[in-house]
Amino acid sequence: MSSDDAKDASTSRSRQHSIRDLAAMKEQGERFAMLTAYDHPTAAVLDAAGIPVILVGDSVGDNVLGYDSTVPVTVEEMIHHSRAVKRGAPHAVVVADLPFGSYQISVEDGLRAGVRLLKEGGANAVKAEGAGHVVELAQRSVEMGMPFMGHLGLTPQSVNQLGYRVQGRDEGSAEQLLADARALEAAGAFAVVLEAVPSDLAGRVTAALSIPTIGIGAGPQCDGQVLVLHDLLGLSTRPAPRFAKAYTDLRSQMLDAVKAFQSEVADGEFPDADHSY
Repeated sequence: MSSDDAKDASTSRSRQHSIRDLAAMKEQGERFAMLTAYDHPTAAVLDAAGIPVILVGDSVGDNVLGYDSTVPVTVEEMIHHSRAVKRGAPHAVVVADLPFGSYQISVEDGLRAGVRLLKEGGANAVKAEGAGHVVELAQRSVEMGMPFMGHLGLTPQSVNQLGYRVQGRDEGSAEQLLADARALEAAGAFAVVLEAVPSDLAGRVTAALSIPTIGIGAGPQCDGQVLVLHDLLGLSTRPAPRFAKAYTDLRSQMLDAVKAFQSEVADGEFPDADHSY
């Protein structure tokens, strides 16, 4: 890489991203990546890589906090992790999930939770699952200056009702999903996540919307793609879904390193002179 190329790459990594950038990428046919992060050092790596949008997902529940699903995650936990991520990723658009129970009872509850995620958690935007009254939540969030991302298809917060199954397989449910996506766009959402829906349906939705779609298990036609970072790094302890791709096996590397440390301590090899005062 030449010095000019290195300078350009550094400038790209340090540039402040915005939701307008995502709209421009859709318009130009440029695909983008989104990843989850739940802590400062991980977020800093994603920011250095130039990831334009980082999701502080309620998936923190089953990837970091040891819960069986996303359902137990609280607003306070989301604020805690969002604050750490934003400190590590000052250039990315940080989107924080509204956790289960924070918006299902009333739109006002959702607005209050969203305000806390922006004011206390440092997030730049919020995300909520489903349609129905979520469309009103999106509209009112945008009206008060709170950017909103939608999430349709498989909605993990509804696991007790829907299970983990592909959504939109029949024409009726496909048409409903398309209508919900259009409603979220009309309400002012700046993007919509499509999770576990057939590729052809995701393509129809992507073509129908002027805002970006972000796929996870929704095929290659979406404007962006998102993965849970723990799946990408091979760190997850749960069975990986079909759509998740492990780009490395960090869990095995960590296990090897810990075992090597343990062995050197037992044998008296660590600490040696180089690691002692």
